[in-house]
Amino acid sequence: MAFGAFNHHRQKEAMADINVTPMVDVMLVLLVIFILSAPMFTHAVKLDLPKAQAAAAPQAPDAVRIAIDAEGTVYWNETALKADELAQHLASAAQREPQPELQLRADRATRYEAVAQLMAAAQEQGLTKLVFVTEPKEKK
Repeated sequence: MAFGAFNHHRQKEAMADINVTPMVDVMLVLLVIFILSAPMFTHAVKLDLPKAQAAAAPQAPDAVRIAIDAEGTVYWNETALKADELAQHLASAAQREPQPELQLRADRATRYEAVAQLMAAAQEQGLTKLVFVTEPKEKK
């Protein structure tokens, strides 16, 4: 029995070529479908949103500026603190309503251990808002 021919009297050997016409037909149909559907994926809905008059935002709580220099000295609003004073200041800040935001500035040469201890002490006292302050990169 010979493959690839309906009439075995005309073709005696097997057909060795792959018929790619059906595959090309399917690929062309898929290509047309993707071409037609592609603009739908990038279509943005134009909306005319209503304007609202909002009340003034509540006054932001006072921010506490904490700085750590390269030697590990902690400054509370530019006032140097001793190790035992930091816990007292953090406890008093945690009692205020609303809680102040802690803005932490650390020297580039500050050991990570000092920063981690300060973060742990703040968390231990119940302070939840901690912000790291950095200097913006200068444009060259």
